Amino acid sequence: MSITIDNVIFIGSILLFISVILGKTSYKFGIPTLVIFLFIGMLAGSEGIGGIKFDSARAAQFIGVIALNIILFSGGLDTRWQAVKPVMYQGILLSSVGVMLTAGCLGAFVYFITDFTLYESLLLGSIVSSTDAAAVFSILRSKSLRLKENLRPTLEFESGSNDPMAYVLTIIFLTLVVNEKAGFMSMVPVFFMQIIFGGIMGFAFGYASKFIINKIHLALEGLYPVLFISLMFLTYSLTGIIGGNGYLAVYVCGLFLGNSEIVQKDNMRKIFDGFAWMMQIALFLTLGLLVYPSHLVPIFGVGCLISAFLIFVARPIAVWLCLGLFRMSKERLLYISWVGLRGAVPIVFATYPLLAGIEQATTIFNIVFFVSLTSVLIQGTTLGIVAKYLKMAEKE
Repeated sequence: MSITIDNVIFIGSILLFISVILGKTSYKFGIPTLVIFLFIGMLAGSEGIGGIKFDSARAAQFIGVIALNIILFSGGLDTRWQAVKPVMYQGILLSSVGVMLTAGCLGAFVYFITDFTLYESLLLGSIVSSTDAAAVFSILRSKSLRLKENLRPTLEFESGSNDPMAYVLTIIFLTLVVNEKAGFMSMVPVFFMQIIFGGIMGFAFGYASKFIINKIHLALEGLYPVLFISLMFLTYSLTGIIGGNGYLAVYVCGLFLGNSEIVQKDNMRKIFDGFAWMMQIALFLTLGLLVYPSHLVPIFGVGCLISAFLIFVARPIAVWLCLGLFRMSKERLLYISWVGLRGAVPIVFATYPLLAGIEQATTIFNIVFFVSLTSVLIQGTTLGIVAKYLKMAEKE
């Protein structure tokens, strides 16, 4: 089939339609929607029945950045402050210290079992150090789990706010891999600039956006989504220009607007929820197209070891060290440890080494894809079972 605009639109619409239909039916069998989207992309790819050749890491990264902005902004809009407030400190610890502990533990393990350098190992650990907002939101909500002890706000707040920390660590260790002479201490100012500027810009743009949205008085309601999207991307891009973390700024801006009195807020929540789902599907399909299934075979063994260590060792260590100071049951800690879902975000972050052209970039990408896939398959399909076993689920 020749590549034309009409053909691209036709193929894209077919893939979206199939994803929606299979995603709906997958709920009945307990299969996470994320896996369906990824497999459809893989089947449509160059080694699948579709035969679509797609090997542009740059295009995948661009789609990933757009999708992550909308997913994080939508997550912020939909987060109720009253639900998050009781677990705010727990969520902040998990999304900051917890991410660093996970990256460090996994990086040390990768360094021990592979021929990666220390910085390459920590880069891999950083890429898969955060839980995936899209995976956690979609699986928890699709399964309609009623969790005890404010578990859902804790898990959703963590997954919505920990991607910025993983992104910062990924950029820092990628820089060190490319230029080892830079030195680890030279990255400390970069770390604090990313976090501090990201948080400040998020609040500043949230306040400015609230003022603009309430004062502009658009005659056509259909222009409000366009206004919100423009403010969202301004928040991301301008924060990045001054050296801050754009993902953190976008999430904080969405959180601020979602808990402020603004016009069209309820409508925007519904509209952005639809946008977020569309972006999730597009993102997962793209990443499925990008991977070559045959390349996963050589890393199967090491991928299984890394995935198992992440699920059963690194994540629990991070959770217990961060939340051990709080008075909570062992069952609660175990369940939070289990809901350490990795999804599309680590795969998007794995495109950065590909574009940087480092020696182990392809191997890192394939391992990250394998880890994300196994995480969702193993943890995503058992969230309800584990919740009932640990008595963390209320009766339906």
